[in-house]
Amino acid sequence: MSYTVGVFVGSLASDSINRKLARALKKLAPPELDLVEIPIAELPLYSRDYDADYPQAGRAFKDAVAAVDALLFVTPEYNRSVPGVLKNAIDWGSRPWGTNSFAKKPSAVTGASPGLISTAVAQQHLRSILSFVNSPELANPECYIHFTDGLIDNDGNVSVPGTAEFLRSWLQEFHIFIVKVVGAQRITI
Repeated sequence: MSYTVGVFVGSLASDSINRKLARALKKLAPPELDLVEIPIAELPLYSRDYDADYPQAGRAFKDAVAAVDALLFVTPEYNRSVPGVLKNAIDWGSRPWGTNSFAKKPSAVTGASPGLISTAVAQQHLRSILSFVNSPELANPECYIHFTDGLIDNDGNVSVPGTAEFLRSWLQEFHIFIVKVVGAQRITI
């Protein structure tokens, strides 16, 4: 059985290393996972004033999240947290109250940074947010990528075989997790 995974890239930068990582993940994913990016750049800043009448961008975003089986967050770390654009997207998808698009969708978190601790703190913040919006998360193995010049090119090719193998293995674990979560949700009591 195959699964569609919605990918959120938490950087708007044109030369984003996290976008390169997302491209690499798409290339390295097992055939059972179809990774598709869900764009977040066009969402206005969320306000509950929109709850009564969601703008088209918000409705399209919620529809895109609803259409996938699982979620993959590829995030940089800004000031020891997630970028505002990514938090904004989660706010849009989880509102208005009672219409949470993230609920019960299996998720995984990764990210790349030139810093030695990579995106560890941002990922921890993101995991806390995902727990609140009731998205079951792949807790282990974790995936922090210390990005060095040339590690991943613009087409998503990984130059270090060990890193490519790690990412491939991590995606396989994510696939196993998706199967378990989705399978458990299909069981009726």
